[in-house]
Amino acid sequence: MPNVARHVDRRSLLVWSGWWVAFATAACARSARSDSLTRALPDWNAVEIAWRPYAQGLEEARASGKPIVLIFYTDWCPHCHNYSRLFHDPELVRLTASFVMVRVERDANRDISARYDLDGEYIPRTFFLGPDGVPLPGLDTGRGEYRYFLDEDDPAELISLMLEVLER
Repeated sequence: MPNVARHVDRRSLLVWSGWWVAFATAACARSARSDSLTRALPDWNAVEIAWRPYAQGLEEARASGKPIVLIFYTDWCPHCHNYSRLFHDPELVRLTASFVMVRVERDANRDISARYDLDGEYIPRTFFLGPDGVPLPGLDTGRGEYRYFLDEDDPAELISLMLEVLER
């Protein structure tokens, strides 16, 4: 009988060890996913760019006479996350000083987003407004659909449109 007890104890130990390895592996995977989610959060470069809430941005534009760059985004959107990283480009950062920069989280501000539903409420959407808050015509991608969905991987399109606004 002692051999059976030793066999059961070893078997219990193996089961327990297997369970522990599986638990530790799952915990590590969760931690890695959590770390990757943290790294994937949108980074709009709030250190170098003076982002304003919607109402404050409109007031500031009226007072300063600067045009507005208005961006609708959500925190859960992978395209918005990609787009947010463009705002570290040195030329783009330099140009933002000539604009009032406004970001609006679409899900929390559906009423504001609906005002700018020129071709849908997709995200991210980027608009150029005059100091009066009215969208400036002809400043989009030129595509038939998703005209305000700018290149999320290369800042060149956004920079080009910003320069066009400043030349008007």
